[in-house]
Amino acid sequence: MAENFYEGLFILDANRYSRNPTEVSGKIPSLIEGQGGELLVSRLWEERRLAYPIKGQRKGTYWLTYFKIEGSKLTELSQLSERSDTILRHLFLKVDPRIVDTLVAHASAEGAAKPAEAASSASAPAKSDEAKPAAAPAKSDEAKPATASPAESEAATASEGEPAATE
Repeated sequence: MAENFYEGLFILDANRYSRNPTEVSGKIPSLIEGQGGELLVSRLWEERRLAYPIKGQRKGTYWLTYFKIEGSKLTELSQLSERSDTILRHLFLKVDPRIVDTLVAHASAEGAAKPAEAASSASAPAKSDEAKPAAAPAKSDEAKPATASPAESEAATASEGEPAATE
């Protein structure tokens, strides 16, 4: 059977993740590789307050993965994710093979760039030009929409000194 590319988003138990991040996040690659999949990239996305409690948890750690696996194995992977006590929710989306390289490069670059960006922004002063909004274009009187009715346009031409046409 053909292997497909997938994006997987996992919401992990934030309390367990904060106590032991390598063990909790390490379960995701082991689940994927245990089903015969190939992990392309796996990284922390963000930690945030959940909209509603899931399994009694109010905070979740979002973990983003891109992987390649047979379509028939995805159901088993989903069942294993549901049984895991550290994974609160999961979502798998099939990715078009034409954009996989771009998504993987973007995901791996973001994960590596975040610490570097934080270090460079802390040492470099902020530029005031970047915070200024772009100026709005000036309005021109010449570009008025033509929404006048035929009677109004006749009245306008009559007031300019031309005789109005009669029907």
